[in-house]
Amino acid sequence: MTQADFSLVLPEFLLAVFALGALLAAVYTGKDAVARPVLWATCTVFLVLALMIGFNQNPAGTAFGGLFVDDAFSRFGKVVILVSAAAVLAMSADYMTRRGLMRFEYPILVALSVIGMMMMVSAGDLMSLYMGLELQSLALYVIAALRRDSVKSSEAGLKYFVLGALSSGILLYGASLVYGFAGTTSFAGIMSVVDADHLSMGVLFGLVFVITGMAFKLSAVPFHMWAPDVYEGSPTPVTAFFATAPKMAAMGLLARVMFDAFGDVTAQWGQIIAFLAVASMFVGSIAAIGQTNIKRLMAYSSIAHMGFAMLGLLAGTAQGAQATLIYMAVYVVMNIGTFAFILSMERDGAPVTDIRSLGQFAKREPVKGLALLVLMFSLAGIPPFAGFLAKYAVFSAAVASGYVLVAVLGVIASAIGAYYYLRIVYYMYFGEEGEALNGKMPMMQWGMLIGAALFMLLGVVSLFGIGDAAMTAAVALVG
Repeated sequence: MTQADFSLVLPEFLLAVFALGALLAAVYTGKDAVARPVLWATCTVFLVLALMIGFNQNPAGTAFGGLFVDDAFSRFGKVVILVSAAAVLAMSADYMTRRGLMRFEYPILVALSVIGMMMMVSAGDLMSLYMGLELQSLALYVIAALRRDSVKSSEAGLKYFVLGALSSGILLYGASLVYGFAGTTSFAGIMSVVDADHLSMGVLFGLVFVITGMAFKLSAVPFHMWAPDVYEGSPTPVTAFFATAPKMAAMGLLARVMFDAFGDVTAQWGQIIAFLAVASMFVGSIAAIGQTNIKRLMAYSSIAHMGFAMLGLLAGTAQGAQATLIYMAVYVVMNIGTFAFILSMERDGAPVTDIRSLGQFAKREPVKGLALLVLMFSLAGIPPFAGFLAKYAVFSAAVASGYVLVAVLGVIASAIGAYYYLRIVYYMYFGEEGEALNGKMPMMQWGMLIGAALFMLLGVVSLFGIGDAAMTAAVALVG
């Protein structure tokens, strides 16, 4: 490893050293007694690294012979991943403590999974892609089953592990096919071999299997079956984490592979992405209608939103890549705010997940009710909120690239999906009043809820530089 290589992987190296150091320190001192300091230290490290990466003005480069890519695209993804992970950890501290779930392993496992996510968006080779994917997944399998005394949590972890292992095998098989027919695992090497006019059947099959493996991580239909059960069974802060940073990492990895390795055959993989996008939008939107558990509802919501985000990739252009990045950034903020509210849904100290329990909530808590209304409207893509701008961007990119029918289907799916978001608003303002929720919302959760709602409102005027940063990232990726 040269000095140039080390400088490019410095953020990942620092985070790995911190995670291992925190693990050793906790084990040899107070273990769970030092869990909260470890959690806050992890949040601080995440934010410091996000600033370090965000203000990095060094030119793009590759390390380890092309295995690792450091460019504007990877930096954008890493900043979103780090900030969202820090936000979820910060707002989960009080919840985990009161539930007796505050273990020192929790923030350390999150840190290890974040290292894998950072590797995913910087992957320049099928080998580094798989390494990052597995590092992320192995940590997530454990935290999904963090609540050891809960059958549902254990079931969630086991189901996620079994299906995750299957998807990893499929991805590996696809990678081996691509390597066998292209003669290289490097994205740049694959790009030089792949020819749109003479695409080898073996490479095409390998591409399908690789996309299938990554679609599982996105919970895209028809590889979504794990999401509702894992979202419901995992502790709510873990569910919030699943719904934010890993989604950004998986979408970034999909974009990296499609453009860096198969950018010359967009017509071929565009058909696959179009199917995944349309299926995800409709299955997510329709299946969520019958849900009364808000965590399962958010699982189907995430499935639908991944379909909308893939519309940008479908375009195969810099405009499309920019639209996807904007969509993912806005999606992450919306989910952080929504889960900040879900964490506070309690009655007499017990968590409540039934959306019918929100009857007349806005009358008792008008500020929180208004903030959740803004987030629900934004998730539904109703103007004039930032969620509408994000959906408009991906629809515009798809139409500009000739995918008019897919965009029209997306609009229909969005209209269907608006029902279950508006149903939550209906319960808050016009629902039948039952036994009131009386959970206290800690200051950190309150700040996340209000901050996310304000972002959705003010994002119409300015996305706070996210649009420009996304375009710089998209140009770095697509060229």
